Amino acid sequence: MRFRTILFLLAIVLLAAFVALNVDEFTRLSLLSLGFTTIQASLGLVMLVLLVVATVFFLASTLYLQSSNLLETRKYARELNAQRELADKAEASRFTELRGFMEVQALAAQQREAAASTVLAERFERHQQAFLARIEQSDNTLAAYMGQLSDSLERRGATHDGFKPPPV
Repeated sequence: MRFRTILFLLAIVLLAAFVALNVDEFTRLSLLSLGFTTIQASLGLVMLVLLVVATVFFLASTLYLQSSNLLETRKYARELNAQRELADKAEASRFTELRGFMEVQALAAQQREAAASTVLAERFERHQQAFLARIEQSDNTLAAYMGQLSDSLERRGATHDGFKPPPV
């Protein structure tokens, strides 16, 4: 139990013990004025009854405040959980959207890479064909020069060393 509750119960027990020890004085009759009339009653019992009524009233109001506080706290907790769930769903939605965006970007990058690879392969093929054509042209030109040189040497009859080239 809480310290306040224990203190409150201790005060009630002490008050009950005080009343039990002084029950004769509490029950002695006195003349009491109510303002417009006077009555004969026990002042101690009237004060005791007023104390009990006030205590019951304050206990009831405390109980009411505690229960309304508890209900409000539960209401706020439910609202907080609902808001947390909404935030979690929104975050999951954003992650899903981000994942979709990333997939689209990755697919676009793959397509760009494939297109660039195709263009590069085509350029490489064209350059290779042009290079082979150039090599073949150089071979033909070299063969033509060699043929002219060979013809020129045959027309002269021999080389400077007296060596005749074999026929081609």
